[in-house]
Amino acid sequence: MRGCRFNIHDVALHADAIHRGGGQVIPTARRVLYACELTAKPVLQEPIFLVEIQTPDDVVGPIYQTMTQRRGVVNEELPVSGTPLVNMKCFLPVGESFGFTQALRAATSGRAFPQCVFDHWDQLNGDPMEVDSKANQLVEKIRKRKGLKPGIPPLENFIDKL
Repeated sequence: MRGCRFNIHDVALHADAIHRGGGQVIPTARRVLYACELTAKPVLQEPIFLVEIQTPDDVVGPIYQTMTQRRGVVNEELPVSGTPLVNMKCFLPVGESFGFTQALRAATSGRAFPQCVFDHWDQLNGDPMEVDSKANQLVEKIRKRKGLKPGIPPLENFIDKL
């Protein structure tokens, strides 16, 4: 989580000091903070690589195709003066970068030379709370990998029922 702040306005603790420990505060605070996260319309962010590709100008088309298949965006295309080479700068989500070099080399017959460097974080498309969105699919994969129940828990799970 990034950029989160929780304001605590009121707390009612047990009158006896012996009962005011972590056992009283932590489980309650955890449920409250989880509920706050669910009601705050959360979004996911993903890391983005800056990919610099040096290639001959006759294989630029397959590079665009490879980038598009992996949700990449070509940002800049600069010809190198006096040579048939082109320097391209692209943004590629890190999650889509696995196998990217091999796919690019296959598409360009080994004539493109990419270098990937972390550049920034970007918001993942879709609402993680909306079923079958890209963000929700990612959440489901993470929950399955961690052995958690499928589906985002409903808000009712974190509210005390009196």
